[in-house]
Amino acid sequence: MARPIHFEIPVSDPDKAIAFYKGVFGWTFSQWGEEKYWLVTTGPNEEPGINGGMLLKRAPNQPQANTIGVADLDASIQAVTAAGGTIAVPRMPIPGIGWLAYGIDPDGNLFGMMQADAEAK
Repeated sequence: MARPIHFEIPVSDPDKAIAFYKGVFGWTFSQWGEEKYWLVTTGPNEEPGINGGMLLKRAPNQPQANTIGVADLDASIQAVTAAGGTIAVPRMPIPGIGWLAYGIDPDGNLFGMMQADAEAK
């Protein structure tokens, strides 16, 4: 079984979005290295819920995406296509974190799949 482990919110104005989510929900943000990507902490790890990220929009209608933790990314990619989905972004490394790919389900919903691997480069 695989569960959502991360969400991503695409934004046009990071400062405005950070102020909004901090003010409304009390979330905290930290920029990830030099990337235009912010890690979002939604609450204490011992409480139910997931943390996520915020990134600059790459397209005007870019949707939010939930990322699902998987044990074997290659097998999950094969399962997506066998079940009628498509791969929107092929397998890529997230250095020091793992391997990531994005799929689209048969109804057009975008989702990520992450295989943890601290050696990913």
